[in-house]
Amino acid sequence: MASARDQGRKIEAAVIDAAPLGGDSVEIKLRRAQDAAERAREAEERAREAAQDSKSQAEKVKEVSEWGHARLREVEGETETQIKQRIAQAKRTAEEFVRVERQAAEAEAEEQRREAQEEVENEIADAHDDAEEARHAAEELVADASEKLVEARRIADEAARAARAAAEEAEQRALEIAGQAERQTAAAEDRVKTTEQLRDHLVTTARETARDLNRETANGGLSSYSKAELVDLAAAAGISGRSHMTKQELVTALRSTSRKHEARS
Repeated sequence: MASARDQGRKIEAAVIDAAPLGGDSVEIKLRRAQDAAERAREAEERAREAAQDSKSQAEKVKEVSEWGHARLREVEGETETQIKQRIAQAKRTAEEFVRVERQAAEAEAEEQRREAQEEVENEIADAHDDAEEARHAAEELVADASEKLVEARRIADEAARAARAAAEEAEQRALEIAGQAERQTAAAEDRVKTTEQLRDHLVTTARETARDLNRETANGGLSSYSKAELVDLAAAAGISGRSHMTKQELVTALRSTSRKHEARS
């Protein structure tokens, strides 16, 4: 039973690691295999308890038999003593009285022996019946446990086959995902190259815009531009939040950007 449970746990672990999402049919089969193995273990435990009970009943038969023989010996000893005592007393009175008392004692002793024998035989018979009933129950439980163990093994084999199929499917899926990953990596590298080129272009554009701003400032200042023209210049310089700025805020931001680029140059 322990080996069946271990096999079930190994199958479960393999399915969870290898099976794709949505593969709950394999897990259900695995759970059924575990449940069947557990039922087989419980049936085997009941059969073992029944066998132990049968053994205990057999030992009880032996004990009752030994007790019966001892009881018979005890009763015989007691009755023999009583006979001798009554004979001794009868001899002191009369030979006839001895004969009468002896007969009475023997009759009483025989009745006691008969009752004791009947009691012992009844106890032995009851013990035999209990032992036989326990043996039949143990045999039925053993047969039931065997059937459940066979069923558990069959379900475990089905789960193992399903796990292998799921593992093969997962392997194929992994190969497909690896191919997709390679293609996505190549596409990402292309996007990185494009981004770097765009970054270089923006840096060049920002420098040119800064030079234009310097020239415009010298020829009359940014204040002479319209707000729309200032927004366009701010876009070329990469200034964020420009659409929400006032004209004066745009002028201030463009001058600040121009000074930063001059300092970097």
